Amino acid sequence: MTESRNEKSPHIVEYKTYVYVWIALMVLLGLTIFAARVEVSRYSVLVNLLIASIKTLLVLAFFMHLKYEGAFLRWFLTSVLLILSAVIMLTFADVWYR
Repeated sequence: MTESRNEKSPHIVEYKTYVYVWIALMVLLGLTIFAARVEVSRYSVLVNLLIASIKTLLVLAFFMHLKYEGAFLRWFLTSVLLILSAVIMLTFADVWYR
């Protein structure tokens, strides 16, 4: 039987890709622990949020396979992340200027 035009063929991801992503996550975990131990002045929360964002993007892209999805889902995810970032930035601005 032939596949219909609407069905996607499954994508195959090599194990070494997952290993590289896992190693990157472990390095970022080490950076998170290091950043928690060392006081980076008033930017420590910002540094930790940046590291957490990078880890989140790696998990979303590779382990949840969002890297291989269509344009609509990417656009939707990007807009949600931008709104979340704006809310977090407004919260920090409120706390910093009290």
